[in-house]
Amino acid sequence: MGRLLEAATAFFGELGMELEGKAQIEGPWADRTVGLDGVRCDIAMMRTPDGHGRLELAKYHAPVAIGAGPHNPPHNTLGMHRVMFAVGDIEDVVDRLRTHGAELIGELAQYEDSYRLCYVRGPEGIIVALAEQLG
Repeated sequence: MGRLLEAATAFFGELGMELEGKAQIEGPWADRTVGLDGVRCDIAMMRTPDGHGRLELAKYHAPVAIGAGPHNPPHNTLGMHRVMFAVGDIEDVVDRLRTHGAELIGELAQYEDSYRLCYVRGPEGIIVALAEQLG
């Protein structure tokens, strides 16, 4: 597993996800699945703490990645993917993610008396939203 995929795995590990497995993916079935030719990538499958969800992290070696614009585009960029996690102590989670290079995008904000929310940018520019329910 490459350095970038290891960094992403550690980052999502701080959110309570566990590494379920890793593999190198290639071959005609992979090409057909993702709609690209000559696919060769490493994947890490992360499992949510409740065991009901999975998040696949991938590092493509082939075909060569195509740059999609600015390195750190804003979170409202079309086609941008992000995922939100419910957390118990948002400040603690942000502090732990910072040890993995995460940066707060805006600021930690509160929505009424319901939630504390923020966006963080992690490895390779991935955006993760965090929400702590209040009360």
